[in-house]
Formats: sequence, structure tokens, C-alpha cells
Amino acid sequence: MQLEKLLKHPNALPSAPKVIRKLMETFDQEEVDFNQVARYIESDPVLTGKLLKTANSAFFGLHRNVTSAREALNVLGLIKVRALVIAAAMNDSFHSVASVNLNQYWRYSLNSANLSRYLALPIRIDENAAFTAGLLHGIGELVMHVAMPERMVDLDQNVPMLDLKRAKAQREILGYSYAEVGAALAKEWKFPKRMVDAIAHQVAPFDNDVYEPIAGVIHIASWRARAEELHLGSQGLITTYPDPVGLVLGIDPDTVIGEEIPALTRQGAESEPA
Repeated sequence: MQLEKLLKHPNALPSAPKVIRKLMETFDQEEVDFNQVARYIESDPVLTGKLLKTANSAFFGLHRNVTSAREALNVLGLIKVRALVIAAAMNDSFHSVASVNLNQYWRYSLNSANLSRYLALPIRIDENAAFTAGLLHGIGELVMHVAMPERMVDLDQNVPMLDLKRAKAQREILGYSYAEVGAALAKEWKFPKRMVDAIAHQVAPFDNDVYEPIAGVIHIASWRARAEELHLGSQGLITTYPDPVGLVLGIDPDTVIGEEIPALTRQGAESEPA
């Protein structure tokens, strides 16, 4: 299926709920009113419930449960809460996807988000955009599974969804990958341009005319999160590390090559955004 045809599929690019449109507006605000954000979230009880379920999951390891959007904002912070609500809304649109282990997918995505923020901070890249783009960088996979399930099942059997060569395989077979599809959805939901560009160019972040460092951060973060799911050992991490991207960004490879790094949650954590 051509990319243009896929994007016109009736279930491919769902509209953003009103609360998400409101949250998107806060990305460009220098000072964000937490009380107003909480009111936005709490205006949608379903999304509020999903936020609380994810916030209280083993992934975040909170010492006590949070019981409201306001409390979640105080405990987890705006960056995580806003991204989790956006992810929950997207998960609503793709709550049942053939052949996809959604719990693993969202655990991988949350690890990618944490790693993106972890990498962005020391090199002075917007941690806010990095976390959200990292969390949603792979959403194109779900769009593709919904729009062309049979084709994707065949691909999944040959190159599993979290395989390091997944994007390359998709481009060889289809002419595009989850990156371009995810960027189209991000644009539809009116993500800030830098985040749309980051998702679009994550596979080859510096092989295009748009230099968006967040794309490079996602590239390395998603590589490390995939490596975690694939159980790569020390040697596997060393041999597959995307060194050219790390060099351009000035990332110390030792921060992500280690088998135990602070930003990674281990395999057992439940993390699906409900």
C-alpha cells in the first residue's frame, strides 16, 4: 500500500480529542498553569483514569498511588503527565491491534521516552519535546497494523516489530517506514513542528535537509530500548551502537552502552497506557 493511500485509510489518522488539542497548546507556553492542565485532563474522565493507571504501574515505581491528575502532575511532573495523556488518547484509537503485543510496545515506548530525556539533558536539547517525541516515535507501527494488517503480519514474521532492522525492512518492502507514518499522525494532531520533524527523520536523522537534533536523540534512545527488549548483551550493545549519530550530537556512548543504566526499566514492568 502506498503511503498516500495508507494515510487516507478511514482508521489511520484519528482526530485528536479536545483535551489533547488543549494540551498541545501548552508546548509553546513559557509558563504553564498546572491547575489549568489538571482541569483539561480531568474534563475527560476516561483519559484521567488511564493516566492514573499508567502512573501507578510498576514502570514508575511510585511509593504511593496517585489519585488525581493534579497529584500526578505534582509527583511525575508536566513533561511525563502530558505525554502519558497523549499516549493514552492514541492508545484508545489503537486499543486492539492484530499481532502487536501492546504491553511490550508501550513498555518499549516508555523506555524510549525516558532514554530520550536522559540523553537530551546533558547536551542541552529540549527535554520536554524529547520525552514526548520519544514516547510516540513508534506510533506509525500501530497505524500501519490497523490500515494493512495482513501485510504487517507477514512483515512481523520475517522482521519482528522491535528488530533493529525494522525500518530498513519496511522501506525496502513498502518504500516508507513507521517514521513517516508516525510523523503524519503527529502533524494531524498538531504536534509542534520540531517534534513532527524528529519523528519523521528518526531513522536517518542527519541524512536530510532538516537538522533536528531530537531526531538523533530518538534514534539512539529507541536503539537502546530495542536492545533491552532483544536482550542484547554487552558485546551486542557495543557492536550495534549508532556511533555516527552519537558523534554528531556529542553523546558519550558510555551513558547508553552499559547493560544497567538509570533510564531503563527492566523487562517485568507493566506499562501499557491502558
